[in-house]
Amino acid sequence: MSEAKSILIVEDEAMIGMMLEDYLDALGYRLHAIAATVDEACDHARAGGFDAALVDCNLQGEKSWPVADILAQADIPFVFATGGMADDLPSDHAGRPTLAKPFTIGAVERALGKVLGG
Repeated sequence: MSEAKSILIVEDEAMIGMMLEDYLDALGYRLHAIAATVDEACDHARAGGFDAALVDCNLQGEKSWPVADILAQADIPFVFATGGMADDLPSDHAGRPTLAKPFTIGAVERALGKVLGG
């Protein structure tokens, strides 16, 4: 693999963030950053500098749709991480790939491969 793709993780649960970081490392990706709030994730999304993002739908009780909107406008591919039906995606993003919790390394690999064309 040439230059490893850089991934932004948008996740408010520290243990899940660390697990995803381990998965990325094992799969040959680089961690760009872990954002735990909608505001922090929006700042990263606006700044760019990464190849794709894993975006938890619910961050500390707040929906992450503003993050998704910024990523979509910047044409940065992303996958929604969802805990279930409570995370009904807005119609603007209904066709986006989703990754159901609990995560497996294989599911993360498939989801990122889908959005990164691998």
